[in-house]
Amino acid sequence: MSYVYVLCTVLLTVYGQIVIKWQVLAAGALPDEATQKIEFLARLMLNPWILSGLAAALLASVTWMAAMTKLPLSHAYPFTTLAFVLVMVLSGVFFSEAITPLKIAGAALVVLGIIVGSQG
Repeated sequence: MSYVYVLCTVLLTVYGQIVIKWQVLAAGALPDEATQKIEFLARLMLNPWILSGLAAALLASVTWMAAMTKLPLSHAYPFTTLAFVLVMVLSGVFFSEAITPLKIAGAALVVLGIIVGSQG
């Protein structure tokens, strides 16, 4: 069950990042003027999708705490880097962000690091 908590942490983190990026893109560019920036960010903070992303971050913290009751930090923490890999893939799928050979190589190194690091 402890690995389910780690997986939930990763998935909730990824959800929050993707949803926030989606809504920020939909809102447009950050205004230049200070008062407009504050209004812009306040509107984002009231957006239900943004709120769901923030709630996901809170829930990710809760599932991480549950994982920490069962696993050593040095063993569990490397698995959280899967969030980087998933965000990279999903940003390519949903936002047409470039997934270059170097990014793929980096993601492969991350996965290799998780495999090696989880052995000891």
